[in-house]
Amino acid sequence: MRILLVEDNSVNRRVLGAMLRAGGFEMDEAEDGPAGLRMIDEADFDLVLMDLRMPGMDGITAIRHIRARADTKAGIPVVVITADAGSTIEAECRAAGADDLVLKPVSMMALFSAIAALIGAPGQGQAGPA
Repeated sequence: MRILLVEDNSVNRRVLGAMLRAGGFEMDEAEDGPAGLRMIDEADFDLVLMDLRMPGMDGITAIRHIRARADTKAGIPVVVITADAGSTIEAECRAAGADDLVLKPVSMMALFSAIAALIGAPGQGQAGPA
């Protein structure tokens, strides 16, 4: 299972990367929205973890770009990772096309639960939504 992490903070990338690798996931990382979109163009991912607040292009805008694609990659599951809490933020993320939201600081349980709900855990043989 291959996950793309789009996160501008190098410490957060390192921490989330360690969690994902410990969970048996293969992970690629991008430090901003445009780099993440390029990586989606170039490779296949089972899920995207998207930071919400990034300079240049925020996570909401990047998700809208993914959902506007004309190919099957438009349906890739996207989980927003953010420190911003509240129903307004969650509603904005879902309106942009996010499938789920996990709050920072991210716990392994919350992260793996969100992933499993969308694509299953490694070895479970579940496919994500088309």
